[in-house]
Amino acid sequence: MTGAEFKNQARLLGPAEIRALAGQLSVRPTKTLGQNFVHDPNTVRKIVAAADVRPDDVALEVGPGLGSLTLALLDAAAAVTAIEIDPVLAEQLPATVADRAPELAGNLTVIGEDALKVSGAQAGVSGPPTVLVANLPYNVSVPVLLHLLAEVPTLRTVLVMVQLEVADRLAAAPGSRVYGVPSVKAAYYGRVRKAGTVGRAVFWPEPNVESGLVRIDLHGPDGRADVDRTQLWAAVDAAFAQRRKTLRAALAGWAGSPAAAEELLVAAGIDPRERGEKLGIEQFAALARAKTLRGSAPSAP
Repeated sequence: MTGAEFKNQARLLGPAEIRALAGQLSVRPTKTLGQNFVHDPNTVRKIVAAADVRPDDVALEVGPGLGSLTLALLDAAAAVTAIEIDPVLAEQLPATVADRAPELAGNLTVIGEDALKVSGAQAGVSGPPTVLVANLPYNVSVPVLLHLLAEVPTLRTVLVMVQLEVADRLAAAPGSRVYGVPSVKAAYYGRVRKAGTVGRAVFWPEPNVESGLVRIDLHGPDGRADVDRTQLWAAVDAAFAQRRKTLRAALAGWAGSPAAAEELLVAAGIDPRERGEKLGIEQFAALARAKTLRGSAPSAP
């Protein structure tokens, strides 16, 4: 990680500017939308640097809010596509950028939509996104992250700020107490690791929890082209739905029977007596391949 190069053409937002802008718009942060606005310029620069944003990157941002991180992204990337569900904030964002970074205003595209409904085509309206950098709404952070990872295969790097507990889960290794479905599904897309923590004091209003940064370096669109993701997701969900059961029992429904589950597990080189929390993404992928191969095998005469 080398960090980002900033153009220093954007005047970033501080605490006074955030509160003034919110007052001007009669905006009060809501828990429903998971809104906690970052008001510390050093923090947003830290986030952009941790994402290693490059001058030719097209950055995708979710939940830009009042524009704190957006301005820092515009100062480092070639273009920014921001997805904002709140119509008042979506309408204001271009005006804020025009005021505080007029030279960069033409590099911003705003999509007024729910990030969980945004398609890859919409996200790529200003060019294929190469980095996803966002302060994700904490109440939907994992679903939004997994949705965009699936929809935008052109991403090279992801750097998201989430609740610290969620960051720990996403970056957890097999066998960890917090290892689970989000850990495996994020690892499917690339190398996942924590990239730092963020204190409560840089937000308005201050959240009740600490925040963490998670970085994912993507494999690329062909990284796991031989794995049926539908089969993989079903196996992962089944394995963790009943964590205390052996895989032979937990995967019985997915495979068709306990005996069929055991057959697939053995074919994938996995001990049927093992539990899901011990398996890494490669083992789950091998299991999905085994199921696909069994399904495509010709029937015996």
